Amino acid sequence: MNTYLFVMLIIGLASLAMAWMPRITQITKISYAILYVVFGAVLYIFSDHLPLPDPIRKQEFAVHLTELVVIISLMGTGLKIDRPFSFKNWVLPFRLVSWTMLLSIGLMAFLASYFLHFDLPSALLLGAVLAPTDPVLASDVQEGPPHENKRDDVKFALTAEAGLNDGLAFPFTWLAIVVAQIVYTGKGSLIDWLLIDVLYKIAVGALSGFLLGRLLAYAIFKNSGKETVMDKHSGFIALAATLVIYSFTEFIHAYGFMAVFVGAVTLRNYEIKHEFHTELHSFTDQIERILVGIVLILFGGSLVSGVLNELSGQMLILGLVFVFVVRPLAGYVALWGTGIHTLQRFSISFFGIKGIGSFFYLSFALVETNFAQAREIWSLAAFTVLISLLTHGSTAPHSMNRIEKKFSKEEKWEEEKS
Repeated sequence: MNTYLFVMLIIGLASLAMAWMPRITQITKISYAILYVVFGAVLYIFSDHLPLPDPIRKQEFAVHLTELVVIISLMGTGLKIDRPFSFKNWVLPFRLVSWTMLLSIGLMAFLASYFLHFDLPSALLLGAVLAPTDPVLASDVQEGPPHENKRDDVKFALTAEAGLNDGLAFPFTWLAIVVAQIVYTGKGSLIDWLLIDVLYKIAVGALSGFLLGRLLAYAIFKNSGKETVMDKHSGFIALAATLVIYSFTEFIHAYGFMAVFVGAVTLRNYEIKHEFHTELHSFTDQIERILVGIVLILFGGSLVSGVLNELSGQMLILGLVFVFVVRPLAGYVALWGTGIHTLQRFSISFFGIKGIGSFFYLSFALVETNFAQAREIWSLAAFTVLISLLTHGSTAPHSMNRIEKKFSKEEKWEEEKS
């Protein structure tokens, strides 16, 4: 059989099926991600004609594929947030990307070191790659397309968190890399990490995203009342902007993930009610779904091709503890005193979905330097993402609908009462 043609057929079928996934999810109340992972697993069990989905042997391929998916997802995530940016409006996601992330990294690193006997670099890396909420697989708990005009604190917090923490998690991945270099080779500097990987890359990444976002917004919306490129339905501008912002920011050695999300939010906040944002988001969403389908099939294939080979009983328990205890606890503590309803607070804490972003950070770190427990980290990370996908993917659609109905009724009752 011609492998190339067979791969093209699978990609075509996976892309075509995405057109029906929103409807299927609505009917079954199960995330489409689960279906694609199952399909990938079955495909690799019964077929010998597909490339081996081994992220350890093909680390650079894993880096670039997951990188592309994440940056496109970040642009779409930023564009669909209807709430104008301000530190007051965004207090919930800022709590999540600071306290929740730090607590998650610290707790997971401690547990991996104490129970699994991971060395310090590997324990730090495990915490760093699992802490971020994924912007790619979390669509079921995120806000919908622009201009839905629904105030939903749960979906807003999870959407903005997923966008922000993919930039803010990177310093901790670099911390694990630097600690590994110090421990294994005697090289590396924590001072350089603080000055460059934390202060410089975050500040310059945010500034780059803001300036490029403003420049793009000015070019698009300056003459919005006249015949412009917007009248040609050029949603591909969002994809082009994503690539330009990301690559330019990486060229100046700052965090491209942060720049893309900041750029998207900046673009959205410039003429925030303009309908062209819907066109921009729609295009990125379509490209993202195609790429996500491919990655999920490969992930399903990797599950039956050896990525879980190093998984032990203790690692299995630790993965479950992270999904059901560490993240919910860290999220709940971080949101203390924000004034939101207890149900909302619990929902935001619980639905910290893990996914493709974790695979990027892990493969990136392993390309940069060696880690003593690299295979064990891959097994535990893959298992944790699988548990998160199965748990959140089967509960999120139904839970989000119930929460939305509950609070929309309460808001309506308050309006009638006033």
